[in-house]
Amino acid sequence: MKKRGVGVGSMFYGLGYGFSRQDIASATIEVCEDGSVIVRSGEVDFGQGSDTILCQITAEELGIPYDSIQMLTADTLTTPNAGPTSASRVTYVTGMAMLKAARAMKKNLQTVAEGILGQTDLLFGDEKVYSLSHPEKIISFKALAKAAHLGGLPMVETAWHDITTQDVDPETAQGDAYSAYAYATQLAEVEVDTETGEVQVLRIVTATDAGKAINPMNVEGQIEGGVAMGLGYALTEEIALEGGRLKTPFLGEYMIPTSLDVPPVETHIVEVPVSTGPYGAKGVGEPASIPTGPAILNAIADALGVRVTELPAKPENLLRLIREQEREEKKLPPG
Repeated sequence: MKKRGVGVGSMFYGLGYGFSRQDIASATIEVCEDGSVIVRSGEVDFGQGSDTILCQITAEELGIPYDSIQMLTADTLTTPNAGPTSASRVTYVTGMAMLKAARAMKKNLQTVAEGILGQTDLLFGDEKVYSLSHPEKIISFKALAKAAHLGGLPMVETAWHDITTQDVDPETAQGDAYSAYAYATQLAEVEVDTETGEVQVLRIVTATDAGKAINPMNVEGQIEGGVAMGLGYALTEEIALEGGRLKTPFLGEYMIPTSLDVPPVETHIVEVPVSTGPYGAKGVGEPASIPTGPAILNAIADALGVRVTELPAKPENLLRLIREQEREEKKLPPG
C-alpha cells in the first residue's frame, strides 16, 4: 500500500558569523583609461554565482554592461581579503563592500562629469552619463574615464564592509547576535510504500526570503540546489562509522541524489529588503537547504502516523517503524 502525506518545514538563519566573531569583507574597483573596469575581491565562487552578483552590482552603479567587467577573485597576491565563502555571507557582506567601492568610484567620476557638462543632476546608465534636466548634455563612460585619468583623479577605490556584532548578553540572551536573518519555508508532498519503506518525494514548494533578488535566476538555482541537498540529508546520505572508521567513504555508499531523484520544485522568492545588504539583498545559500529535511520528515509522519527519529529515513528504518506500529495496533508483543 502507498500512503501520501504533506509536511512543512520552516527556518530562520543568522547571516554571517555573528556572536562577536569578526566578519569583514573588502573589494576593489579600477576604471582604466579606455573605460574598461576591473573588480577584485578575495571571495571564492565555487558555483553559487557570487562573481555574477558582484559584477551586476558594479554594472548597476556605474551604468555599464555587466559583461564589460573583468572579475578577479581568490588571488592572495592581487585581491583584497573578503573572508570565507560560507555562512551565506558573500552576497550580503562582500556585495556590500563592492557596492561601497562602486559608489566611491562613481563619486570620483561624477566630479569630472560635472565639470565637463556643467550640471550636477547626473545619471549613469547605458554606458553614458547625462543630465536629468538637460538630456542633451551627455558624455560616454569611455570618454569620462579618459578625462578622469587625464585629470589625475583616483581611479582605484577599495572599500570594506564590517557586519561584526556584539555578543548577546550572557544573562538575558538579549541583543543582536547577527546583523540580519534569512527566513524560508518549504512544503513537501511524499508517497511512502508501506511494503518496501521506499519514500518518493512528489514535489517541493519553497518560499525563501532573499531580501532583494539581485539575480532571480541565480536565486532560483540556489534554492533548487538547496532542496537537492536537503533531500539527500533526509533520505539517502549517511555518515556510517564503525570502530571510529568511516564505512561510507565513496559515493557508491554515500548516496547523493542525482537529477533524476529531485522532484519538481516550485520556487517562490520573497523580497523583504534589509537595509544592511546591497540593494536590500540577503544570502540564500544555507536557508535554501535547511527546511527541506524537516518538511520531508513531517510529510512522512503525516503519511504513516509515526515519527522518524533517525536520519537518513532509509527504507529499512521506515519498515521497522511501520512494523512496530502494526504490532502496537494489533496489541502484539514487540518482536
